[in-house]
Amino acid sequence: MTLLSGLPSYMDWHWLWLTVAAFLAGLLNAVAGGGSFLLFPAMLSMKMLPVQANATNTVALWPGQLTSVAAYRDDVRKNPRLVWPMSLAGLLGGTAGAVVLLNTPQMTFLHLVPWLLLTAALIFAVSGPASRWLARRRGSVVGQTHMPRRLPLFFATAGVCFYLGYFGAGAGFLLITVLSLFGCEDLHEINALKVVATTFANGTAFVVFVFNGQVVWRYCLVAMVTSAIAGYTSARFARLVPQHILRGLVVVIGLSMAAWFFWRNP
Repeated sequence: MTLLSGLPSYMDWHWLWLTVAAFLAGLLNAVAGGGSFLLFPAMLSMKMLPVQANATNTVALWPGQLTSVAAYRDDVRKNPRLVWPMSLAGLLGGTAGAVVLLNTPQMTFLHLVPWLLLTAALIFAVSGPASRWLARRRGSVVGQTHMPRRLPLFFATAGVCFYLGYFGAGAGFLLITVLSLFGCEDLHEINALKVVATTFANGTAFVVFVFNGQVVWRYCLVAMVTSAIAGYTSARFARLVPQHILRGLVVVIGLSMAAWFFWRNP
């Protein structure tokens, strides 16, 4: 028996939603973050346990983040002094978060997610005007590149990447906010550094989840290929979008995700 869509009976509309969600998740992760807010519920709709759904979601999105690094390679080369501490922070934070996930329930983090996103969205919304105002007060040139201090940025990134390894929804958005607060202004370069950190954090979580047998591969492989294609194409497209539009998109996505989780959480 086949369905109206032409798919076999064991591949119902949930498979179609999984594929679409994976593509949109790869697109969002490359542009502004938040892809897990689409793919994680899609994984849950496949009747997986929450920890398995979270682990499968992390593994499926990782190739999309890897292809995004390739697409942002020119922007990555502009910040060699920041790439290495953010990569190390992603590696250490992602490992710790993944290990904690496998040993504790995730409900606490699920309830914290809307508050984290709401705070991050509001901070990011004012970070651009605030940084320009501070630059004028210092007598600096507006738009001049400000190199963040690496050690504080390392610890802030490691904290976000711990959350990324544990649950991860919206972690890319939080990294954008952290980089903005530390003085980074070019959103394309911010996205490049964000993708580097999330790639290392999810890469180490990838290994932890696979070795612990938490990945449901029949769903993971479909999402993995789709998100990888979206991650590369959308990262290159994002470079053509004006920065004020990207900033507005980030804020809208953050507030929307926060509102959805406030409504969803009991």
